[in-house]
This record gives sequence, C-alpha cells and structure tokens, in this order.
Amino acid sequence: MRTLRDIPALREALGEHRRRDQRIGLVPTMGNLHAGHLALVETARRHAEVVVATVFVNPLQFGAGEDLEAYPRTLADDQAKLEAAGCDLLFTPTEATLYPRGLVNQTRVCVPAVSEGLCGGSRPGHFDGVSTVVSILFNLVQPDVACFGEKDYQQLAVIRKLVADLHFPIEIVGVPIVRAEDGLALSSRNGYLDQAERATAPELHHTLAAMREALEAGEPIEATLDSGRQRLQEVGFDPDYLELRATDLEPATATTHEAVLLAAARLGKTRLIDNLTLTLPQ
Repeated sequence: MRTLRDIPALREALGEHRRRDQRIGLVPTMGNLHAGHLALVETARRHAEVVVATVFVNPLQFGAGEDLEAYPRTLADDQAKLEAAGCDLLFTPTEATLYPRGLVNQTRVCVPAVSEGLCGGSRPGHFDGVSTVVSILFNLVQPDVACFGEKDYQQLAVIRKLVADLHFPIEIVGVPIVRAEDGLALSSRNGYLDQAERATAPELHHTLAAMREALEAGEPIEATLDSGRQRLQEVGFDPDYLELRATDLEPATATTHEAVLLAAARLGKTRLIDNLTLTLPQ
C-alpha cells in the first residue's frame, strides 16, 4: 500500500491505474479505523480493482463546541489495518492541502431537503461540511464506485442526492452496519465511553429493536416512539431525536410501507447514532 499526502502524487498514482483501465473504488474516512471501516474497504475491493482510502479529520463538518481537537488520530494504526485489508492507496491530506484558501473562504456544497432535520437539525452546517469534502475527494480521485456505511443513514442519503444532482459518474454503495457482539454499532466515538457507559450503550440498539418489533406488529407509531424515548431516558441516555421516516427520509405517513427508525442520543459526553429499517403493516 502506498501512502500519498499531496494532490499531484495522488493524481500520478491514479493515472497509472486508469491507463490500465482499472476500476477505482473510494473509501473516505476520518481515521481511527475499526471493523466497520474495514468492511467498507472489503466491499470496495469487490467492486473495483484498485481501492483508495482517505484519512482526513474534516474541520468543516464539526460545529462549535464539538470534538474536532479531541477526535482520535491514529494514522500508524490505520495504515497497518488498511494494508492488511488490501487497500492499494491511502491519501492523507492536510487541511491546507484540501482548503488552501482557508475555511472561511472555502466554496461549500449544500444538499437541500435531505440534509434537514435529524442530525442536520442538531448539528447545523454539518452536512455542508460533509458534502464539501466528499465533493473535493470525488473530484480528486474520480472513482468508479464509493462506499459509505449505513450507520450514518442520513449522510448516505445526502451523498446519494449529491451524486445525482451534480451528475457525478459514481456508483454509491451502502454497506450494512457492523456491530459489536452486544449490538452496539461500531463507531470511532465509542472510544469516548467509560466502562459504565459502554455497558449501557447497547441499549440504544436494543430499544430500536424492540420498537421495530412493536411497529411491525401494528402498534401505534406515536405511542411506540414515546415509549422508546422514555426507555432511553430511563437507562441514562439524553435523546437528541428518535424518529420514524420513510426509507427516503420523507416523513412516514399512513401509506408508508418501508421505513427506518433513526436515533441519536448522548450517553455522558458521547453522542451515539443508530438506525434500523422495518416494514410497516398495511
């Protein structure tokens, strides 16, 4: 695996593969990699002959008071994991490389509608930061396929709309959530949890699973959502949101069949997110 830090070197390396007519797969990350990230690499390998991963902690997607400075940076460990997973190229740009005119003067990409509410409501500007850096990486790498995790359900929807609206010739592949044995969705931020919080954290998934069972059995939506919020509070979570949406993130209605439960909740200082898809009875 080659690690590249500047744009000319990246373009030169990718040019070699394009001259061989090889398909290129992209896996954008912020590092501190876990099994969920490696599943993205494995999926990209199945869809492309060359896998490019990126590690960049993107300041544009962090709001005031969020954990930009504290976000774990573990490049040496990330490199070892990516190489073992079969990654071909790793791009690790600096902030000055991607945003040479500074953050204030950076052109930004906004994806309306789908970025509103949920995490977009509680983290203003977050998805503009995500859309901007992903657009830059799409332009630099020009992949045939890009892989993103389904744990960040709204982010995946934003990226799909971005690609459709801006006519990027890129196939977007969503990769199922990778969970610990107790059901907790893997996340770099799980490392912030202390021992007691880590023992409680799987209750987010367990609550969603119980709600899914109730909803698929025909229980009323609002009562089920209220019960879920109450359960999360009882075990120590501070819910940010707990919503039922159609799978395209439009509001669920009486005619919605395929739906998704989405939750974000704080446990101590750590914000956890999760989701489960379900089928509502008609």
